[in-house]
Amino acid sequence: MSNDIRIRKGLDINLKGEAEKALDNAIISNVYAFRPEDFHNTTPKLLKKVGEKVKAGEAIFYDKTNEDIKFVSPVSGEVMEIKRGEKRRILEIKIQADKPQSYADHGKFDMASDGDKVKSHLLKTGCWPFIKQRPYDIIANPNNAPKAIFVSAYSSAPLAADLDFTLQGKEKELQAAVSALSKLTEGKVHVSIGKNSNSPMAGLQDITLHKVSGPHPAGNVGTQINKIDPVNKGEVVWTVAPQDLVIIGELLITGKFNAERIIAFAGSSVKNPRYFKTKIGSEIATMLYDKGVDKNDNIRVISGDVLSGKQINPDGFLGYYNNVITVIPEGNDYEFFGWNKPVFNKVSMSRALTFSWLFPKKKFDLNTNTNGEHRAFVITGTYEKVFPLDIYPLQILKACMYNDLDEMEALGMYEVAPEDFALTEFVCVSKQPHQKIIREGLDLMLKEIG
Repeated sequence: MSNDIRIRKGLDINLKGEAEKALDNAIISNVYAFRPEDFHNTTPKLLKKVGEKVKAGEAIFYDKTNEDIKFVSPVSGEVMEIKRGEKRRILEIKIQADKPQSYADHGKFDMASDGDKVKSHLLKTGCWPFIKQRPYDIIANPNNAPKAIFVSAYSSAPLAADLDFTLQGKEKELQAAVSALSKLTEGKVHVSIGKNSNSPMAGLQDITLHKVSGPHPAGNVGTQINKIDPVNKGEVVWTVAPQDLVIIGELLITGKFNAERIIAFAGSSVKNPRYFKTKIGSEIATMLYDKGVDKNDNIRVISGDVLSGKQINPDGFLGYYNNVITVIPEGNDYEFFGWNKPVFNKVSMSRALTFSWLFPKKKFDLNTNTNGEHRAFVITGTYEKVFPLDIYPLQILKACMYNDLDEMEALGMYEVAPEDFALTEFVCVSKQPHQKIIREGLDLMLKEIG
């Protein structure tokens, strides 16, 4: 039996360049990179030095504030470079991969074990960083028990990977992972899928199934938490991405940390958008130029979706939590009188000289141009039209900007994450960096309240 969730507020941004449901093997990377900045609020303490050998699944560093949380290598090889920034901050750890891969053997896990043993095993094997928590949208604190665990197996973001496709044939691993995670909470493991999807997660045991429909951000786990079991002060919920569940499940079954990931290589600048099988931290160039991106094109490469992903260089690496690489045109040109003529080729919530609302199924070829400049907040009521959470978006953004902790608490800051404000940032006529504002507000709350 499932529980239906119908989201009415939101906005679907239909873009050209959706990945064809065809799977290809990416060229095997020679170098893989591990970026501590992918793990917000983590202070890394290195366990390996340059020149040392490492196996896939062997710890590279741990969190200085919680030594039980370990971060393991996605591949076997040699640590070739540790890139540092200001104050010797670790920016990147590069590993020269071996041709034949070797894995650290963690042993097959006894699925009849209790929750404490499950937690200990996930911490020891480096799978714990896949578990994130609300509030604060950081790696879960293993010392806190969650009231529930949430998994969103429905992607509604523009050009996002189709999880029904990427999870095909992984039912055994998914079942092992959710059965183990169910022992870490006294509450439920909530799994959300698309209303009309054929998800491999639909038939799993030890879960409470929800069917979601509606425009983006219906697929955001934050939207689902708000509609199913909102987070109040003093409460904690955990979230896990479906493809990370596959890695956890395979480790429990086989004892090997297999960082394999199926990603969508999409965007209007990609001539042949499709899915690739690769690994966490792999070189983007192995996919970028092999399958149809012109080196002379003026493009932006994004690890993640266009709304909440991170810009990377063409010689960059796949982010730890990402399952899509998006390539779109760079918008560093300007239109003459672009503000004073009818617009048919852009998405807009406004009906003033814009006509995208007339063509709800049309796919657009958008670039990164913000089509305006940063200015003070203009009250238009647009945020509320695309923000389905029972929260006042403008008020909570302003509370974050003037650092009013009491007001942030009262407005529901405990259950939000930056990605929940990606759509309000997109429609913002003031061009305010909503996700950055929310991230800084969460960091302040974490520091002052904990």
